[in-house]
Amino acid sequence: MKRVHLIVSGVVHGVGFRYNARRKAQLANITGYSRNLSDGTVEIEAQGTPEALERFIQWTHHGPPDAKVVSVIQNEINIKEESEFEIR
Repeated sequence: MKRVHLIVSGVVHGVGFRYNARRKAQLANITGYSRNLSDGTVEIEAQGTPEALERFIQWTHHGPPDAKVVSVIQNEINIKEESEFEIR
């Protein structure tokens, strides 16, 4: 298992980014959360197998159809005990 912290910037608020991230995570058995930050970015913590996480991270580089992702900052962080991917 592996856990990453992501900050996604660009046009990522009001385009369903968090909801689509949750759906992608649920389909891949990834746990964690996504939330909008006040600076216009989306913060994501995601945990799963390295292979599932890599596919999820690649998705965040483009997001849902109406998103315009400019950058994704990624850092590996400590694993947490949790059972789902939630929107905060």
